[in-house]
Amino acid sequence: MAGSASEILPEDGTAGTLVGRVWRNGAKAGPSVVAVRAAGVFDITGTAVTMADLCNAADPVALARSGGERIGSLDEIVPSLLAPIDLQAIKAAGVTFAVSLLERLIEEHAKGDPARAETVRGELNSIIGADVSTIKPGSAEAEALKKTLMARGAWSPYLEVGIGPYAEIFTKAPPMAAVGYGAEIGIRPDSDWNNPEPEVTLIVNAKGTIVGATLGNDVNLRDIEGRSALLLGIAKDNTASCALGPFVRLFDQTFTLDDVRKAKVELEVTGPDQFRLRGASDLSKISRDPTDLVAQAMKTHQYPDGMVLMTGTLFAPTEPRTPGGTGFTHMVGDLVSIRSPKLGTLTNRVNHCDKIPPWTFGTSALMRNLAARGLLK
Repeated sequence: MAGSASEILPEDGTAGTLVGRVWRNGAKAGPSVVAVRAAGVFDITGTAVTMADLCNAADPVALARSGGERIGSLDEIVPSLLAPIDLQAIKAAGVTFAVSLLERLIEEHAKGDPARAETVRGELNSIIGADVSTIKPGSAEAEALKKTLMARGAWSPYLEVGIGPYAEIFTKAPPMAAVGYGAEIGIRPDSDWNNPEPEVTLIVNAKGTIVGATLGNDVNLRDIEGRSALLLGIAKDNTASCALGPFVRLFDQTFTLDDVRKAKVELEVTGPDQFRLRGASDLSKISRDPTDLVAQAMKTHQYPDGMVLMTGTLFAPTEPRTPGGTGFTHMVGDLVSIRSPKLGTLTNRVNHCDKIPPWTFGTSALMRNLAARGLLK
């Protein structure tokens, strides 16, 4: 799956500071940190050995814009793109939008059965009796609603993280496990109700400073998580279940945290059955500010190599895939494209986790590779 530069770049092309990773072959075989510029793609591994090093630098933008070896045009390099992070912890925030809160409640009450989803949706709307999108998490109003719902036997762990003081922050995947642009993304073969989750993903350095952003697909297995919130790990963390890319856009004069706060993300799924699904997510409708999510993730935990944090999604597909069907679920062969004007396009094709080549290049492999290339000092 090789897209062109014009298809994957942000709307303003290479005007911003775009960095990523590619797999190089030949004498320098291995992953390299690159900067994408108007003149082409430049290997900057000599000054930023890993993406973690680049993001932890005093001035990541200056490093990304200086020097490097030109290794080709973006069109030539696209097939070699990797996920644009390496040693960073891969975290995710859940239930950060009112719509996603409702959908998680539906999954829970339907016990993972998609056939009951519409009935449960109507029941929950009447039980909650409030527009949760207007409620600030952790506020007095949220606490009052909690007491009312508990008295009616309608409280849920999802409401706790949706409108309570603490955000849901979980580990989406181990470092080095995410796939990048063009790679297959995985769903478990035993899942019958699942969907993509298009999300803006924050790039955070070791000090807790957000230094940029990228796109992410936090694939969710709705039937498995719906059976029990305790199955979150199985529902979320599987081979190739996390896609990031195509590039990290660092904060500079062209792109700031305010751009993230108002980012719009579009999604399109095109299936081998000719089914087409479109959706959108608007970060301006998030219930918790990105800085709050990062603060909660790092308040009592340290990440020396930095962290990436997927911010959650407003998108929850309910459109039936087949006439008379019970809603949307992935099919092997689905092509999933996620686009945001300032971040470009992330595209992946769906396959079963056990059919995707296993993940073998982890942190130790990266260290051995960098050492063999004489890049570690």
